[in-house]
Amino acid sequence: MQVGDILRKKTSRVVTVRMNETVGIAAQLMRASNISALVVKDVVRTEGNTAVGMFTERDVVRAIAEHGAAGVNIKVSQLISVQQLIACSSTDTLEHVRHLMNRHHVRHLPVIDNYSLIGVISMRDVSTAFDEATRSAAPAAA
Repeated sequence: MQVGDILRKKTSRVVTVRMNETVGIAAQLMRASNISALVVKDVVRTEGNTAVGMFTERDVVRAIAEHGAAGVNIKVSQLISVQQLIACSSTDTLEHVRHLMNRHHVRHLPVIDNYSLIGVISMRDVSTAFDEATRSAAPAAA
């Protein structure tokens, strides 16, 4: 099974946050959308909208733990690592995605095809797909 197979079953809406937004705004976006991660985008004149990282509930907790109530005013860019975006494509296998998530200790990956953000896949998506595959492969009980 490939990432694209999962994305076809999900909503196509991808919630994003800009690098210069605050932790408070990002937390509000996650709450309003009932999600636990946002794709962080940067606007660069020469490259257009560019996904540069992921901002998660863990980042919110880290901001508050390190800065107290003032953590909600910290910029998203101060909390994400932009050295290397860990991402996958719609043609990647779920085994490969699971390996990436385990290797980099992440639970969400942006899905990028031809330099365009087309979705996000989560550890829950991967786990559910493996569970469904196991159930469908199991012989029917008599």
